[in-house]
Amino acid sequence: MDGRHLKVTYAELFKATNGFSSANLIGTGSYGSVYEGILSRHENIVAVKVLNLHLRGASKSFIAECNAFRNIRHRNFVKIITSCSSIDFGGNDFKALVLEFMPNGSLEKWLHSKLDGQHQLGSLNFIKRLNIAIDIASALDYLHHHCHTPIAHCDLKPINIFLDEDMNAHVGDFRHPVYSQ
Repeated sequence: MDGRHLKVTYAELFKATNGFSSANLIGTGSYGSVYEGILSRHENIVAVKVLNLHLRGASKSFIAECNAFRNIRHRNFVKIITSCSSIDFGGNDFKALVLEFMPNGSLEKWLHSKLDGQHQLGSLNFIKRLNIAIDIASALDYLHHHCHTPIAHCDLKPINIFLDEDMNAHVGDFRHPVYSQ
């Protein structure tokens, strides 16, 4: 993507995810679901985190994640591409985050799954595990010591650590950040 703020509509996200199809569902969480999608303007694979606004706290979670991601500039965080706050085809409020896609999924999947058809999951050797731990430590050091306002993640666990194509770890899911002075 070219560095300008990308604006996306509900219709574009609907199309990118084949109508938020269950075939494109890559995860669910406390406040919504994450879908794999392709933004047709750029042909980029993205992760679209759609919030379930019927759940208490979902709107607050959306704002917290937007605020946290807005100022984070570090290689070991999932990058937010853009956000969408709109109205869906039924006239309901719609909020979503468009995030960098992590092709190797969550660390949780690698630590606790069996076979996924392509490779043996849960088979992270010592060096891979050490590198992932270093990536996570680097991300936390950045949050605690190098952000303009220090941030505590508050929900760090394997399901919120994502792995890119090179198995580099990226911290995500900032639903409940705590800003300290």
